[in-house]
Amino acid sequence: MNRILRALAVVLLFEMGALLLYLPWSAFWDQNYFFNHIPSLRLFVLHPSVRGMVSGLGVLDICVAFGMFGSRPTPARVPPDSNS
Repeated sequence: MNRILRALAVVLLFEMGALLLYLPWSAFWDQNYFFNHIPSLRLFVLHPSVRGMVSGLGVLDICVAFGMFGSRPTPARVPPDSNS
């Protein structure tokens, strides 16, 4: 993968993870547009277990970003010529 694309993917994953980690516990999560149109959704989305699952996805995204940052792609191995 190109180094620039790899760096952009790491930054994107880290930012998405940070947002998913923070947003469920902020006031922005409580003031949702869809709560006015679907009142039963409020009970589900505001439950602490659902918030925890969304935050867990954020932690997973951050871990994947750090994993991509630390690993280096290995070149493809070419098998030796067997004509000997």
